[in-house]
Amino acid sequence: MASLAAMMRKRGPSEDDRRRALWDYYQNSRAVERIGQFAKLYRTFGRLDLHKHSFVVPLGSHYTYASTWGASRNWHGARIHEGTDIFGSYGIPVRSACYGIIEMKGWNLYGGWRIGIRDLNNVYYYYAHLSGYSKNLRVGDAVTPGQTLGWMGSSGYGRPGTSGKFPPHLHFGMYRDSGLSDWSFDPYPHLRKWEREERQQRRTKDS
Repeated sequence: MASLAAMMRKRGPSEDDRRRALWDYYQNSRAVERIGQFAKLYRTFGRLDLHKHSFVVPLGSHYTYASTWGASRNWHGARIHEGTDIFGSYGIPVRSACYGIIEMKGWNLYGGWRIGIRDLNNVYYYYAHLSGYSKNLRVGDAVTPGQTLGWMGSSGYGRPGTSGKFPPHLHFGMYRDSGLSDWSFDPYPHLRKWEREERQQRRTKDS
């Protein structure tokens, strides 16, 4: 890291200088982007302990889910389901699971209105089929656990604005990034853990 620090000092103090120094050192655009994202999280919140998680919908809402990662899907070609579906009703708030940076927001043919967030462990959280977004959220913004991102819907499986091709639900996915490629893994155990921890915190607070 001393060589990286020396390279950054040589380049200069501006943000562009730092990005060029990181590129010279890593020769990997993903690494440059991730380091910038992580640095922004620390600057925004001013502390190191940024690993808390929240369940992705309010515990008081009516929802149900089961392990569906790896199940077959065939709309627009055979593929596996890369996430867990949480079924509920239109308008249930969808919440950030983590401290993270909004990396993507907008329409996708499969996911409809969706949003993607990356945390300090380089895990990417994918929320799809939303009915809309919370006001003023922008790509590059820092978010906190439990912060409302949008609302459950049934958007997707078509051009922008397509909705109602399936019951309202949140598709929630988690992905790892090696620096060269990324891959999905089963979010179900994490959802159960966050749900259980939040229930316990609520019981402790009320006792």
